Amino acid sequence: MAILEVRNLEVCFGNIPILRDVSFDLEQSETLGVVGESGCGKSMTGLALMGMLPNGCHITQGTIHLNGKDITKLTPKQWLELRGGDIALVMQDPFTCLNPMMKIGDQVMEALVLHRGMSKTEAKKETIRMLDKVGVPIPEAAALKYPHQMSGGQRQRVVIATAFACKPKVLIADEPTTALDVTLQAQILRLLRELQVEENVAVMLISHDIGVIASLATNICVYYAGRVVEDGPTKDVLYNPAHPYSQALMNALPNPNKKRLESIAGHPPDLAHLPKGCAYKPRCKYTSEKCLQDPQLEEIKDEHHAACWHSDKIFRLR
Repeated sequence: MAILEVRNLEVCFGNIPILRDVSFDLEQSETLGVVGESGCGKSMTGLALMGMLPNGCHITQGTIHLNGKDITKLTPKQWLELRGGDIALVMQDPFTCLNPMMKIGDQVMEALVLHRGMSKTEAKKETIRMLDKVGVPIPEAAALKYPHQMSGGQRQRVVIATAFACKPKVLIADEPTTALDVTLQAQILRLLRELQVEENVAVMLISHDIGVIASLATNICVYYAGRVVEDGPTKDVLYNPAHPYSQALMNALPNPNKKRLESIAGHPPDLAHLPKGCAYKPRCKYTSEKCLQDPQLEEIKDEHHAACWHSDKIFRLR
């Protein structure tokens, strides 16, 4: 059974749907990649899973089961017990989750005392161990520093140490390398993978970088306009896409065999004024009258699904 099951999730800002009919499973030790343009609902999905939706946003439909328990109806107190313990979040900017007024060591210790019931002495020892494990130089000295006294890469390592210290069942990594240079990106991704394997954690990796998704994800969900338009095994989705949006994303990647980069015509739709039928229709080269009806996710082949009336024109049957 999947450790995380999301079914028909809908999130609205007022009466505007931000997420529409989102469904996916996440197995233990699996990495699920979530990819799409900015504003397509990737981060909002992560916030919904963490019970951290912004003011004005609310779940209007669907369920989120963690270890078989629906967590959409939890009270604020129950969320505090769950968040950071059973399910953890690594954000793209560590400054958003590190308290600038607290020392690094105290912040990691706080999570250990709250979620693992450790004494302060035990938590201090475990904090030093985790900081060392994630590669923070001289962890004893680092624990006494404030966030502004550390580099961006070191701060991200601290956030990862805090997330894994409480031994979560599910880790949501929301663009964890965006603010880092290429060398640090590779180091952080390798660290995430090593800790995931060691701790047997299920990871949901949110990224606009298809290269990152391809290197780490077991399965992938492609988002567009607040919904999943294609999902399946990473290799199948990226190398044999069945939705025109997935195909366009792949064609937009740099390729030494191409003289010019390809762009996706148009812009993502306004979620308050979605076009009738398929939301990708105004940007799609395969558009027909049938696209005035909203397509649903249908299996193309072996757990590979796409929501498109013209998948047969795109997908290469093998």
